[in-house]
Amino acid sequence: MESLNGINSHSSLPSTHKKPDSSAASRDRFLEGITVLLSRWHGLQMAVQNQWGGLDSFQKSQQLAADVFSWFIQSKAHRVEDLENLLHESMLLSLNTEIEDGSIEEVAEQLMIMHKEYLHGNH
Repeated sequence: MESLNGINSHSSLPSTHKKPDSSAASRDRFLEGITVLLSRWHGLQMAVQNQWGGLDSFQKSQQLAADVFSWFIQSKAHRVEDLENLLHESMLLSLNTEIEDGSIEEVAEQLMIMHKEYLHGNH
C-alpha cells in the first residue's frame, strides 16, 4: 500500500524513531517553544524591559523568535555557530544589546536540542 508521499506504508521505521511531524500544529508548537525559551533569556528580557531597542523592543523580540523559527525551517544545515551569529546580530542590531555572558551560546544550544526533539516528534 502506497502512502501519499510514495513510500510503502509497510516499511515503517522502528518504533523508537518517529518521522518528523511537519503539520501546522507541530510547527506552531515548535514556534511556541522557541518563543517561551527566548522569553526566559535574561539578556533578551532586560533589553525588552528597558526598551534598549526602542519602544518596539517587545515586537523585536517576537521577530527574533520568528527569525529563529524560519532559520530552522528553511535551512538545511544547522550549525550551532550560525545560530549563535543570528542571535548575536539580532541582539546587537535590533535591540542595541551586546551579550558577553555566554548566554548566547547556552540559548543556541538549547534551541538546537529543541529542534532535534521537534524532528523526532517530541513536542
